[in-house]
Amino acid sequence: MRHFTFCSVLQGKELEQLAGIVHRDATAAHSFLFQEGDPAHEVFNILDGTVKLYKSLPDGRTQITGFLFPGDFLGLSTKGDYSYSAEAVTDVRVCRFQKRDMTVMFKDYPKLVDRLLTIASDELAAAQEQMLLLGRKTAQERILSFLRIMSERAQRRGQPASPIHLSMSRADIADYLGLTIETVSRTLTKLKDKGVLKLPRPQEVILAAGYDLAAAAEGDA
Repeated sequence: MRHFTFCSVLQGKELEQLAGIVHRDATAAHSFLFQEGDPAHEVFNILDGTVKLYKSLPDGRTQITGFLFPGDFLGLSTKGDYSYSAEAVTDVRVCRFQKRDMTVMFKDYPKLVDRLLTIASDELAAAQEQMLLLGRKTAQERILSFLRIMSERAQRRGQPASPIHLSMSRADIADYLGLTIETVSRTLTKLKDKGVLKLPRPQEVILAAGYDLAAAAEGDA
């Protein structure tokens, strides 16, 4: 797992110094790592489980902005408080760091800063992709794009492209994609009826052999 975390650039005594400031915590499903507006004193690296990020809207609703998995880093803030909430979708294990301790590490090891810049760039790319999902794609293209994202992220963690395991609920997927739960369920059923995928369990999607998910997500198949 260390290969996927932000500390992958450290070795030997560098890791020993990092171990001196890390705290390992477990968070139960549906509990918060932090909430929007809380003082941003800590940062986190996910070891196990799924976390959803969301922002509160002025009318009381919320908008899910992303899902994080083992290896992902969260909690970076240029302000004094968190600009979003982080809630455990499943039981989660994390490495937790005090920001003041990380500041010392950044001074000692500039390569950590470079690693976090890469993470921040990935977050920006994910945000831009979500804007495209919400603004330009049909419901079917949004769902196929989401499945492609989940499949690609699983492969980066050394898992197979299919089956795709969805630890989040249909409601969370709908919120993230700007759809209703009914539309998500209806579209998945339609894709199943076409032979594009199988749904052996609510949280498992098996792609048809040879199906070009990337092309279909862009409306090319």
